[in-house]
Amino acid sequence: MSRPAQKDLTERELQLMHVFWDGNEMTAIEARDRLAEKGTDLAYVTVANLVRILIEKGALSATNDERPFTYAPVRSREEVSRGFVGDLIDRVFGGSREKMLVHLLGGNRRLTAAERKLLEQILEDQP
Repeated sequence: MSRPAQKDLTERELQLMHVFWDGNEMTAIEARDRLAEKGTDLAYVTVANLVRILIEKGALSATNDERPFTYAPVRSREEVSRGFVGDLIDRVFGGSREKMLVHLLGGNRRLTAAERKLLEQILEDQP
């Protein structure tokens, strides 16, 4: 019996998605080179395999029909991050945003002035 397809992105897949989000459309070779510039030197075949998996998960899509294939993000950084945060809230805080906020804001580390200002702005913008 095979494992069901996993929609969540692994750490390595997420790392590659950051390259595509920052550069938008590119080939697997260009993505590999950008990863290498950031300190993660992977073999081309590894990056190509990650691209294939990301296509299967609906995170990337090919933008042309001829070689070299170029790829672009289908899922935005915001969409993926909302999924991760939602999963964190569900799994760690039992679905309670309140518990998460208390944990984030109630620790030993005080908010900086910039963080406080941003939080106040977010709260003011709420309907």
